[in-house]
Amino acid sequence: MIEKVNITHEKAVLIGVITQKQDEAKSKEYLDELEFLTYTAGGEVIKRFTQKMELPNPKTFIGTGKMAEVEQFIKDNNVGTAIFDDELSPAQERNISELLNCKVLDRTNLILDIFAQRAQTSYARTQVELAQCQYLLPRLKGMWTHLERQKGGIGMRGPGETEIETDRRIVRDKISLLKAKIKTIDKQMEVQRGNRGKMVRVALVGYTNVGKSTLMNVVSKSSVFAENKLFATLDTTVRKVVVKNLPFLMSDTVGFIRKLPTQLVESFKSTLDEVREADLLLHVVDISHPNFEEHIESVNSILTEIKSNDKPTIMVFNKIDAYKAEPFDDTDLINERLPVHYSLDEWKNTWMSKIGDNALFISALSKQNLDDFRKKVYSAVRKIHITRFPYNHFLYPDYDE
Repeated sequence: MIEKVNITHEKAVLIGVITQKQDEAKSKEYLDELEFLTYTAGGEVIKRFTQKMELPNPKTFIGTGKMAEVEQFIKDNNVGTAIFDDELSPAQERNISELLNCKVLDRTNLILDIFAQRAQTSYARTQVELAQCQYLLPRLKGMWTHLERQKGGIGMRGPGETEIETDRRIVRDKISLLKAKIKTIDKQMEVQRGNRGKMVRVALVGYTNVGKSTLMNVVSKSSVFAENKLFATLDTTVRKVVVKNLPFLMSDTVGFIRKLPTQLVESFKSTLDEVREADLLLHVVDISHPNFEEHIESVNSILTEIKSNDKPTIMVFNKIDAYKAEPFDDTDLINERLPVHYSLDEWKNTWMSKIGDNALFISALSKQNLDDFRKKVYSAVRKIHITRFPYNHFLYPDYDE
């Protein structure tokens, strides 16, 4: 297996750009998320660098002046890792490594490292290894720069296949083997899903670190790993849940994230079969996060990509106990009241009101409004269940009966 990068306790700097498509506020938000990713992977961020540019530099991502500033800071502070907020091309990664003389990672590489740490099952490890191989393949040239010093001469003429070509072939073969392995496991999992019968399936979906696993633990009274880190849950967990006397299956899936690497979307599409085959989606949102609306858009985008955006969905706005509206000075006529100043009740009267009964406001951690949650989920599952089994509808009366 391709070894993951271990950056435990390593000092790191973060590097991002401010462009027309990504303004200063957006860049700061992405770097906040990148810092959380670094912390999740075991690193310590000691400084951030940003630069305003129309487009990232095709050779070094940032300009020469800013790169010299980064280089000097890394040298002065003995920093071991430079992490870039966007995916670097193989050429950029090679050029930057030569200039900075330290480990250079991009967002994709960092997420792959976290996934490698978090993968517990054989299936998840296989998916991560496939994504790592796909990421590595175009970057092999940079890893074998020492070969460029090999010139012609005695014993060097016509050596046949070079070391880098051999490695490319090995990695391609490895990718083919991993894809075949995933296909085999997919068939086994398809049989497992089929063996579950016609029980109603409910899938928890949402951005990473919104509290899906905590909610799963509370509702199913089971022990699913939950932690205040990104991608705490990587393997899909399925539990049988009974609300009142109505049984159904609930699955906790991998969290989504913005700028999700292409390799991971491809590798983990099969994991999301639990979402595709679900009868009901519970879209969990961390309403205490200042950019939760964009998180919703990111999740909806991936749901559309895997053709699951038209499923019955209940929006579950979690962490209401942590929600705090920013104070607003209404005596200052220049200031404009923004969504960050809204109270929860005011939020409920915005676009959320259009969701109607399919919106819940809870705290899984402090167990606020969980009875409302159970009641709503029970009603939605019951509706699907009696459509599937109309002859035993009398077994499952309305929640309050």
